[in-house]
This record gives sequence, structure tokens and C-alpha cells, in this order.
Amino acid sequence: MDVDLELLKRLSALLREEGLSELTLVEGERRITLKREITPVAAAGIPAAEAAVAGEGAPPEEERCHVIRSPLVGTFWRRPNPDSPPFVEVGDRVQEGQTLCVIESMKVMNEIRADVGGVVEEILVEDGSPVEYGQPLFKIVTE
Repeated sequence: MDVDLELLKRLSALLREEGLSELTLVEGERRITLKREITPVAAAGIPAAEAAVAGEGAPPEEERCHVIRSPLVGTFWRRPNPDSPPFVEVGDRVQEGQTLCVIESMKVMNEIRADVGGVVEEILVEDGSPVEYGQPLFKIVTE
């Protein structure tokens, strides 16, 4: 199979420009799938990976935070209904099994629960936003 490097470059650019985590192209018998991990943007507009490098002496993010990821594609909701307060806020202490949010998928509300106990350091998705499978939702500083 011949690899068209120019096509791969264009597909990679499209993946970045559109903010996609995965792109698949099927042409006849040929199937090309490109995947990338989407990095959340820090408050100052600097990607989290660069922010970690900028903070000299800070431990790597993986060592101090646990990331809760979306187990499905759908719409992210921080509260059970529009009149209720959010399940959690930044700074809240959570226990393993505690509901953090719901993801609406095909008109079904799926509760997303903490798989570790700790403190909510960051909420990475805006209320009412679409989420993809595997997309980071919360950062929890584990105890």
C-alpha cells in the first residue's frame, strides 16, 4: 500500500483545525484513521502541557491529578435539571461513586460518577456542551 504523505498532512491539519480527536477516511479498500488526544486549554489560554512545563518544579499532572473521562458521546450537563444546583463545583471534596455530572445520549441521562475520592481541581467542559468518547471532563486531586 502506497502512503500519500500529502494526504496525511492535509488530514492531520483538518484534525487540528476542527478540534477533532479522531478522523477516518475510507476510499474503496483503503481505510485511514488518525487519532490525537485533545489537550484542555489552561485558564491563561496556554495548553495544559505547556503550562506544566512553565511551572518549574511542579510535579507532572498525571502524578497529582486523576482525570475523569467521558464514557460515551453526548451532551454534558452539570446539574440534574435546570432548576437544580450543579452536582459539583471546583474545590468540592468528592467520594468514590459520587455523581459528578450527567451525559445525555439518545434522550437517556447517564450519571457519571467519580471513580476516585479527592478534590475537584478543574471542570474541563462547559454545561450543555457536546462531548466525545474519552474526552476529559474533570480533574480530581486524589487523596
